[in-house]
Amino acid sequence: MWGRAGAIGQNGGVENLEIAAALGQVADLLEIQGANPFRVRAYRNAARTVNMHAVPMRQLLEEGEDLTELPGIGKGTSSQIRELVETGALSMLEELGDEVPLSLTGVVKLSGIGPKKAARLWRELGVESVEMLEAAAEAGRVAELDGFGRKSEQRILRAIERGREAGDGRLLLAHAERLVAPLLDHLRELKEVQLLEVAGSYRRRLETVGDVDLLAVAREAEPVMERFASFPGAERVVMSRPTRGRIALQSAAPGGGLEVDLRIVPRKSHGAAMVYFTGSKEHNIKLRQLAIERGMRLSEYGLFREDEAAAREAEEGDPWAGEMVAGKEEKQVYRALDLPWIAPELREDRGEIEAAAAGELPELIEEGDLRGDLQMHSTWSDGKSTIAEMVAGCVERGYEYLALTDHSAALAMTGGLDARRLRLQWKEIETVQEHVPVRILRSQEVEILADGGLDQDDDALAELDLVVAAIHTRLQLSSAAQTDRILRALENPLVDILAHPTARLIGKRGPIAFDLDQVLHCARENRVAIELNSQPHRLDLRDTQLIRARELGVKVVISSDAHKVEELDLTRFGVDQARRAWLEPKDVLNTLPLDDLLEWFGRA
Repeated sequence: MWGRAGAIGQNGGVENLEIAAALGQVADLLEIQGANPFRVRAYRNAARTVNMHAVPMRQLLEEGEDLTELPGIGKGTSSQIRELVETGALSMLEELGDEVPLSLTGVVKLSGIGPKKAARLWRELGVESVEMLEAAAEAGRVAELDGFGRKSEQRILRAIERGREAGDGRLLLAHAERLVAPLLDHLRELKEVQLLEVAGSYRRRLETVGDVDLLAVAREAEPVMERFASFPGAERVVMSRPTRGRIALQSAAPGGGLEVDLRIVPRKSHGAAMVYFTGSKEHNIKLRQLAIERGMRLSEYGLFREDEAAAREAEEGDPWAGEMVAGKEEKQVYRALDLPWIAPELREDRGEIEAAAAGELPELIEEGDLRGDLQMHSTWSDGKSTIAEMVAGCVERGYEYLALTDHSAALAMTGGLDARRLRLQWKEIETVQEHVPVRILRSQEVEILADGGLDQDDDALAELDLVVAAIHTRLQLSSAAQTDRILRALENPLVDILAHPTARLIGKRGPIAFDLDQVLHCARENRVAIELNSQPHRLDLRDTQLIRARELGVKVVISSDAHKVEELDLTRFGVDQARRAWLEPKDVLNTLPLDDLLEWFGRA
């Protein structure tokens, strides 16, 4: 646990994710204790700021920066961040752990629990962990508590199971898409449905989602809610009301049981509702403050001009009080607040509202900007499709170029290629190239060895069009050793791209420990691009890390890492991630024409 000395930062410097988790744990424990809500919120705000910040807190402290200048960080949380960085532990957590079991924070994270319910489960049933909660629920003890009941008990057991499947109770965006798509088709077949949109974190294109929000406009609500509740893919109906329902979707895939909310809203409120339910919470708070400054009130019902009488009526429960200024379309809402429309992927309170007000929003990259794909695999290593099939898939997608990057020999499980087999592969590439308009770049995903050397002969590497370096092994090295390993590889003049830099697998394996800022600086100095890997379980780098890369002027490539033809379409998830990081086409190398791309890499 975070409160134990040496529990974090064991592989080197403490990372922002670890600091944010520790501060969030403090907030959970304080809320379980019933502490002042403002104090709890202060820790949650600080945790969010740290988690979203691209530069490591340890680096800011080393450079003498005042952390209190960051939004949401006060003197108290600043000193605690310093304590975490310097000692790897937090004394306040140790103190709280003497009063509240630290393992109770695992219960808090379960869907539908939260700190208040966790506190009751602890005080009334002695539940201190997820395992103890599961035992209590299976014994029927949770159902006996006032305010819980048998249905709540069953939901808790399902939440525990989903948590095991998805790692933290959240579901990969790609998996959520597959579950939700048939439901959208099911509802859109109904003539009463006029508009149907997905909102929430799904629309903001977060890499994982906890649940899904649907917003609909309908000629008549009752048939729509009936069709929603009768969806064949529903595991159960959680709630059914005239204009709001919730179902849980059944699936044998990871994330089965995903809960989906449907809200039917008036057409005149659809835009305001989309703003509200898309979020993020922090983005919406800023928008509401702008409305207040202009004498207006913003809610999911609309944007209303507010005088004293309207304010009084609103407080008494009339959501329609005041003159309605905007609400039908999102753009109207933003325009009435003197802002251009802001893309959902940017709505995280990372400066997007200020940039919009100043006319400085980025021209975000779009999927159609990509001219090629610079990582994919064939049956020469662990791919499922032949070279000809992969190339045909790229031709179908209108690409100008592609890079075949089958693994090197160190990854024996993939059937990786040594220098002899690599040259044999080139002969097949030459044969295929004669019959296609797309340029096939000879490349390889070469393993970075523990000492920073490359798992391929230099002579063979020198004959490639592009060299993609990656780490798949020795993931537990210390931060210092891992950093040195990567730096040495990037300093090799033959390396062009660093693939999936943190080696994380979302929900299964955390990132390797290394100094990202050092690596990014080295990449810029050595003209090495950083890959944004589009595989849904990777999405590596994270959005905040990509923001830092952009700030430092490090170029990015968005690659599918496809192992079969169908996976070539995964680049859209990489584009989503890039948009969340404010990336424009100019930041991404594979938006360039082939000649310009090769010139950038010094391969022209």
